[in-house]
Amino acid sequence: MSSPSWTTSPRSSKPPRPSVWRHPSALPKVPTVSLEQNERGKLNTARDLIEDETQVSRATQGEQDNYEMHVRAANIVRAGESLMKLVSDLKQFLILNDFPSVNEAIDQRNQQLRALQEECDRKLITLRDEISIDLYELEEEYYSSRYK
Repeated sequence: MSSPSWTTSPRSSKPPRPSVWRHPSALPKVPTVSLEQNERGKLNTARDLIEDETQVSRATQGEQDNYEMHVRAANIVRAGESLMKLVSDLKQFLILNDFPSVNEAIDQRNQQLRALQEECDRKLITLRDEISIDLYELEEEYYSSRYK
């Protein structure tokens, strides 16, 4: 009975271990394109077999496709309405809770009204002065006339 070759070596008492790590170039190349083509071929063959069974299955498949299209269209419409509601809510939230722009709008309106008030005050003062001058002239005329 002969002993294994690894036991005769005085340096090592363990069998040699195969290398686990391999350089990527040493790994076999997997042809992904051909795998994909094979899978597509299988699916096409299966689809052909299903279509060849009967006319009833074609009609059923047509109805199922029609129903699926209606369901998908309804889902798209529902998603669109949901997005429109979300946009509306965001606009409302922005309008109601945008305090800096609301405060800025209030400040601008206050400035406009203060400018209008100052203009009205200037016009009233000018009018008062003109009336005062006219009244003074009328009083002079009245008191200097002989009809008093």
